[in-house]
Amino acid sequence: MNIAIAGCGYVGLVTGVCLAEAGHEVTCIDIDRRKIQQLKRGNSPVYEPGLNQLLRRNMEQGTIRFQVNGEEAYRQADVLMIAVGTPQQADGQADLQFVFQVAKEMGNEAKPGAILVVKSTVPVGTCDQIDRYVHQELGRNERLYVASNPEFLREGSAISDTLRADRLVIGAETKEVVDRLEEMYANFHLPFVKTDRKSAEMIKYASNAFLATKISFINEIASICRKTGADVELVAKGMGLDQRIGSSFLRAGIGYGGSCFPKDTNALVQIAGNVSHDFELLKAVIKVNNEQRTCFIRNIQERLGSQLEGKRIALLGLSFKPNTDDLREAPSIPIAYELHQLGAELVAYDPVAMHQAARELPDGVIFAQTLEAAIKDADAVCILTEWAEIQSYSLKKYRELMKQPIIFDGRNCHTLEEAEKAGIEYHSIGRRPILPVYM
Repeated sequence: MNIAIAGCGYVGLVTGVCLAEAGHEVTCIDIDRRKIQQLKRGNSPVYEPGLNQLLRRNMEQGTIRFQVNGEEAYRQADVLMIAVGTPQQADGQADLQFVFQVAKEMGNEAKPGAILVVKSTVPVGTCDQIDRYVHQELGRNERLYVASNPEFLREGSAISDTLRADRLVIGAETKEVVDRLEEMYANFHLPFVKTDRKSAEMIKYASNAFLATKISFINEIASICRKTGADVELVAKGMGLDQRIGSSFLRAGIGYGGSCFPKDTNALVQIAGNVSHDFELLKAVIKVNNEQRTCFIRNIQERLGSQLEGKRIALLGLSFKPNTDDLREAPSIPIAYELHQLGAELVAYDPVAMHQAARELPDGVIFAQTLEAAIKDADAVCILTEWAEIQSYSLKKYRELMKQPIIFDGRNCHTLEEAEKAGIEYHSIGRRPILPVYM
């Protein structure tokens, strides 16, 4: 098939490369000329393991290309995909201006019988609105089909999540459209969930809201564990072995971040409000997540003092999760601002996200080129992202390099046994503190 994709961010680019890998002719369009030039050189504008290799292979084979202007590509495409951003507005609702801008361009140019597929995360009913917009407001006489095909990519494993997904959701109003999209994905050999458009749109929001709920739930359990002396790691293990619960997303920490969970949970609260439903459970999930960072700062203050002037604190890991350079809604940002306001001298390190972090973190933050340089002579260390490099780093090195070996681990990267053996002071989430015998 001939496929045109509007938007060269995580979703559009990864989807495009994987569809090209499956044998389709793909054109990716983006209004950002610098991004398109970078892609034409075979370099992805986003950090994603394995993406550059797949990108370059398909460029060499001529199955994928990149353009700023999409008119020609839209005219030739059998399937046109909208994969542009839907940023959060001040009231929590998704901003759909870019979605409808692209829908207008596609609606004016697409050939009769083509399928317009919405991959962007959009409120329930958006595909219906686009359908009416294209055929009524644009005055289009020839039929253009509209379908929902939400994405479930995790940054850091987006290629695997596309090629080996748990399921592919296709929401359409006719069997013909479903069959054609199923044919497009045939080489992926994945199970399909075939629904109407509104249900497909809701599946995306409901899935992310449920995963966010699991995270906030285990963080609430962690708070109780800390006060009662239980160990949240053991509790999560015991819970996760129950097949009805599962172990995924039961890891206590400083809360979720990224481009999806914060935006989608807030949007779903607004979607519910628009139909006069008070989504109290999801509001509590959001509240708990926001409070995790406050609790983390409070623990630091309880140990180092309410004011942190003269304290050198190293921040290890800045991206919202490992294997990505994305800092959108990363817990590291509010934590850094709060520590900075309390007077701490901050030294930060991340394997790939420091260039982006320089634009997001407070002025005066020192960016170290290595993990060792970050922790050298530090009064305390905050582990904020569970990068493999940080998880595998010897705890004995902290004792050798720091002024005083005090670690606040917001991701529970190390076992309590490792901390005891290393002779460091170690504070984690939902577990007892490790205090050296000399204290």
